[in-house]
Amino acid sequence: MKITRITTYPVRVPLKPEFKMISALGQYEVSEYVIVRVETDADIDGVGEASITACWSGETVWGTAAIIENMFAPALIGHDPYDIEGLDKIMDQIAYGNWFAKCAIENACWDIQGKDQGKPVYELIGGAARSLKIPCRFSMGAYDPERAFNRAKELVALGFTTIKVKVGTNLEKDIERIKTVREAIGPDLEMVMDANCGFDGPTAIKMAEAVDDCNVALFEQPTTRGDFKALADVRKAIKPEVMADDICFDLADARECLRHEACDVISVYPGKNGGLRKSLEIVKLAEEHGVACSIGSNLEWDIASAPMCHLVVGAANMNVEKYPGDIMGPAYHQVRLVEDPLVIDFPTISITDKPGMGVTPDWTLIEEYTMKNLLGGATMGLY
Repeated sequence: MKITRITTYPVRVPLKPEFKMISALGQYEVSEYVIVRVETDADIDGVGEASITACWSGETVWGTAAIIENMFAPALIGHDPYDIEGLDKIMDQIAYGNWFAKCAIENACWDIQGKDQGKPVYELIGGAARSLKIPCRFSMGAYDPERAFNRAKELVALGFTTIKVKVGTNLEKDIERIKTVREAIGPDLEMVMDANCGFDGPTAIKMAEAVDDCNVALFEQPTTRGDFKALADVRKAIKPEVMADDICFDLADARECLRHEACDVISVYPGKNGGLRKSLEIVKLAEEHGVACSIGSNLEWDIASAPMCHLVVGAANMNVEKYPGDIMGPAYHQVRLVEDPLVIDFPTISITDKPGMGVTPDWTLIEEYTMKNLLGGATMGLY
């Protein structure tokens, strides 16, 4: 089997008003992502999604579409979609980073393999290690106290038992927000705070100490990207466990986290890591060092959420039972761009045993939301 065509579809979908996100990275109201279609000479297509955010990975919808169309696609035409490692090598030689762009192509190739063999992707990576129904936490924005209190109450009513609260914006307001949410959810439910690199080491420690009476279970990415020592220093100084997320994009980052003993758990997901194969490498390395992994999120749509679910189901060290992950992205958005949306029944998300990734693009809806004239009138995808 050979790849014959790779096409991009830049798409824009707003978030629902009640799901708009505020974090240390700013306010987030609309998703501009790139859907990728990979066609083969066996008449089997695969689909992927680049869930890009410029302030986080440095990728933009314009750059992602351009690098796929003009650099990756020409080099991959004629490539065997079963040769994932070879495909990754080609893309890595062409360009550094561009994690989500690479992932979209790679995920589409996994989708092709599963459809070709009549198997779900989790079977291709080792078989089901847990239920197809995955427990999730809810990631709540850095809201003002009144909104935070009311939203926390709503989330508890929906059945969430782990609430993640964004911090890293303003220390005094962050402390007030954590105390407010703890008051709203009561003493027994689990709470996580996520700084998205918003603090330096001393400030992160101060934050943890200030909310010591709130029984925060986990502090996600308290310190700045690249400073593994600071993350390790925070871990040694505070009571909550520490999760590495924004600091860990690839296998080299994971090695540094482990070398510094900087975290109790690593957040992995295919988009951030450049593909499912690379995520699995990190999960395996962490397991060898006795460190758990869980699933992170960039507010993906269904097409990118599906491989996240397959990773969780197929890798035993994706310990979502102890560290519930974030795969709620499709529910944040005003439309679902597939014919068969993943089942999101708060606080869980489920996949099926259908072949491939198990989701079918709604090309009519994608056409409706595709960003026309994105690259100065260049023709991409359906246009």
